[in-house]
Amino acid sequence: MKSCDCVPQACPCGYLSDPGGRCTCTRPQVQKYRSKISGPLLDRIDIQIEVPRVEYKDLAAGTRGEPSLCIKKRVNKARKIQEKRLKKTALFSNARLHSRHLKVFCQLDGPCEKLLEQAVDVLGFSARACHSVIRVGRTIADLENGSKIQRHHLAEAIQFRSFDRGFAQSC
Repeated sequence: MKSCDCVPQACPCGYLSDPGGRCTCTRPQVQKYRSKISGPLLDRIDIQIEVPRVEYKDLAAGTRGEPSLCIKKRVNKARKIQEKRLKKTALFSNARLHSRHLKVFCQLDGPCEKLLEQAVDVLGFSARACHSVIRVGRTIADLENGSKIQRHHLAEAIQFRSFDRGFAQSC
């Protein structure tokens, strides 16, 4: 992964998450590097993931993933679900839901509430991060054509907040 001053998941040498373990940066160097982007700004990014380097042998193998056309159809279907759900509002997508809309359009059951509580307690999620996780969880449910957010939708959304999980996990 190429290092960039604006990308907080990396480190100064650019090899922090490299499977080959080539990173030589110290914990203080990584923390200083990551502090270049403020927490409140990072908190506004709904999906934050690290993408590891792909080995050449994996690229050369030619293994194909899901075709783009299939993905496009699923995304378009999810967008229509969102438009239908939000038709009585000025909103058109889950990404536009404000905190006041979450109780109406993104109701969580007991297991989901418990999981979100654990994310706040253990991972230190802010209110903004919680709202983001709920919105992303709702979108994941829409992609699966689910009428309600289920625990596994929320768990996946929490996984998309990799920078909230702290420095210790990546060292």
